[in-house]
Amino acid sequence: MNIGLNMTLGLIVSLIVSYVLVFPVIKLAKKWRMMDHPEERKIHTQITPRMGGLAIFGGVVAGLIVVRPDIPNFIWIAVGGVIIVLTGLLDDRYQVRPIIKLTGQLMATLIPVIAGVTIDFVSIPFIGIIQLNGVLGFVVTVLWIIGITNAINLIDGLDGLATGVTTISLLSIAVMALAIEPQIAIFYLCVILIGSNIGFLFHNFNPASIYMGDTGSLFLGYSMAMISTVGLFKNVTLFSFIIPVIVLAIPLFDTLFSILRRMINKQKIMMPDNKHIHYQILNAGFSHRATVLIIYGFSALFGVLAILFSLTPFIVSLGITVVILILLHLFAEMTGVVQKGKRPLIDMVTKSLPSSEKRNKKEEKSKQEQ
Repeated sequence: MNIGLNMTLGLIVSLIVSYVLVFPVIKLAKKWRMMDHPEERKIHTQITPRMGGLAIFGGVVAGLIVVRPDIPNFIWIAVGGVIIVLTGLLDDRYQVRPIIKLTGQLMATLIPVIAGVTIDFVSIPFIGIIQLNGVLGFVVTVLWIIGITNAINLIDGLDGLATGVTTISLLSIAVMALAIEPQIAIFYLCVILIGSNIGFLFHNFNPASIYMGDTGSLFLGYSMAMISTVGLFKNVTLFSFIIPVIVLAIPLFDTLFSILRRMINKQKIMMPDNKHIHYQILNAGFSHRATVLIIYGFSALFGVLAILFSLTPFIVSLGITVVILILLHLFAEMTGVVQKGKRPLIDMVTKSLPSSEKRNKKEEKSKQEQ
């Protein structure tokens, strides 16, 4: 079976199964009382079913049955995936304490890592290849998987946000899986997850009829972490360490800046707040849909930069690095990390743009002259 046919089958099957499964999942969520209720920190105003991640998970399983990608230690990765889904379901039902949720994540992570799914090396510009042998590789891999899993979990704050951001990141990884050093199995995994995400997004985009809940966000985070671990980190390229970070820049740095912000403000690191990037864009006056689309745009930009970073000469990559650093600084200002909430770069850009009042006066003056 050729790549194109496998890709098409995996995409269509996962999309259709995910889309269709949402209907029984909504009924189950109501029956099991897995409902998301409005509260002060949340944006939505209506009681909405969660645990929609079950539909995403079902779509992925269906796609994998059809395509059957050949991935080392896949059975142990799958076992970890089942555990992470069960952890999410438990949290969606009982709102368990963070330590219990973290325990479930550790169990899901340790199974494939002990089986041999590890980051063996990273390649960093000006330094070269750093071998991560033994305990160091084990620790780095566990931290990476737990970190990405929670980053996707934290960014799931608006209708369709986590679904869209992970889909865009997966598109970038899929392109690199074929373009840099062909990794067909990783490409198939990306396509299956993309299809399942799109099927769910029909129900999850604003106004959402169902939320993915921790069932979905933890599963997507775990899946992204595994794909980057067995895919991007295995490429012997100059930037094997940087590329996964660029691809996942939005969730990664939103989480990092949240931790820094809470440390600066002497708050508990695990304490939820409304200072994430999506809240800041909403507070700037954009609508729910516009906010999600803006973050989609940022994700797509970072995805394109990651692809260019991996394919262009070193000098061009340095130029791309400057662009990325500027974007990250803007991102940091938006999330309130820089200088205790000050926004020097954003203010400078805002001042350079003509205000609506100035534009109106200019238009009036132009009309009078005519």
